[in-house]
Amino acid sequence: MKLPVLLLLAAASSAFAADPALTIYNGGFAVVRESLPLDLKSGVNQVSFAGVTAQVEADSVILRDIAGKAEFQILEQSYRNDPVSQAMLLSFFEGKTLEFNRRESNKPDRVISGKVVRSGFVPGGNFVEPIIEVDGKLQFTLPGEPVFPSIGSDSVLKPTLNWKLNSGSSGKINAEVAYLSRGFTWEASYNLVATEKSDILDVVGWVTMNNQSGTTFNEAKIKLMAGDVNRVQPEYPMAARAAAFDSLSMAAAKVVTEKSFDEFHLYTLGNPATLRDKETKQVEFVRATGVKSQRIYVFEGAGRYRRGVTSPGKVQVFREFKNSEVNKLGMALPKGKVRFYSQDGDRQLEFVGENQIDHTPKDETIRVLTGNSFDLTGEHRMTNSTEDGANRVATQSFEVKVRNHKKEAVEIRVLEHATHGGNWTLTAQSQPHEKKDATSLEFRVPLQPDEEKMVTYTIRYTW
Repeated sequence: MKLPVLLLLAAASSAFAADPALTIYNGGFAVVRESLPLDLKSGVNQVSFAGVTAQVEADSVILRDIAGKAEFQILEQSYRNDPVSQAMLLSFFEGKTLEFNRRESNKPDRVISGKVVRSGFVPGGNFVEPIIEVDGKLQFTLPGEPVFPSIGSDSVLKPTLNWKLNSGSSGKINAEVAYLSRGFTWEASYNLVATEKSDILDVVGWVTMNNQSGTTFNEAKIKLMAGDVNRVQPEYPMAARAAAFDSLSMAAAKVVTEKSFDEFHLYTLGNPATLRDKETKQVEFVRATGVKSQRIYVFEGAGRYRRGVTSPGKVQVFREFKNSEVNKLGMALPKGKVRFYSQDGDRQLEFVGENQIDHTPKDETIRVLTGNSFDLTGEHRMTNSTEDGANRVATQSFEVKVRNHKKEAVEIRVLEHATHGGNWTLTAQSQPHEKKDATSLEFRVPLQPDEEKMVTYTIRYTW
């Protein structure tokens, strides 16, 4: 026997509340999965499912028998997203007469009859003024609060999917509805805390989920997919494109577990969570203490060189640590913002910088720029330059001064660049260097408190 449409709606709503599942991607969308019990008859069936999101990608919908035993064909699928409103109900009664309750100050309420000539409802959210005929005269405002009779089962209380199914046999099946929906985002963020004189870090990672889909998911099983999943991007007109850019307790199981999946990484929340529409929710997914790190100071003076004039420069401060089990981590870390805090002698936390990290597999080293040092400075100066175009040879000489005004010893890494092109070698240098890549070289300079040192070198280009 075929279930009435309203009964199917009720069954769908119950399943929706009981066991929805979400996999949220970095790209601002999610895969939504819902259970939908069906009682099909042999032949054509009309099936509806209320509670899909307001941003469902209708052509991505999959309706299937989870057990894979039932055989049915989807003849038609339609999606309606016109939630009931006063204007929409008025549209059902265009050409008919309704009662309107009129409330006036210092007068008793009274009922006025009026014919709905035009409701004012336009699908998609636009609005025009309604036209109501009262006592043979037309007016562009409602004469009062409309009172609607029952409209049966034609109301759309939620965004709804409708199917016309052709089933080869009768019987009850446990179907699943799965679809892509926009309106979901998630991102990771990390708080790193160290004492002022220590490079041992405490690391706390959060995932922040945001639901703007138009639908609430109660006690949902949530997974988070990290990685760059390719999607075909729609071609927007320029104006629209511009607008779019503007626009647990410790005793329980792990709050979030992680595993490699295909070419990506999948993070699964250990417990079901309710994600309401327009809600932002955070879950802790990593906590580690005793993470060893090191502070790295880099002076890249060539980037500040202008017209051969001595130019004071800033020394950049980096924090570097290895994402390994030995170093108390060892979990694939999704991209996100990293905030650094330092704990002063009175145990008060102070914010000392932030930056971004990309998706980072385990056993990789993370280096994050946190800012510029106040007490370390550098100067970069070209002292000589010659070029022999006939023999395709050029030489340049440089001197780099670095100073330490701290109360403790430090090491500054002087990073220089071969910018002339062609092949290059150093023909003279005040100390050994390390070639970092095809165009970069680095000198490591140890400095005692209040000490200044100079690095000099001559570079020869051939082409």
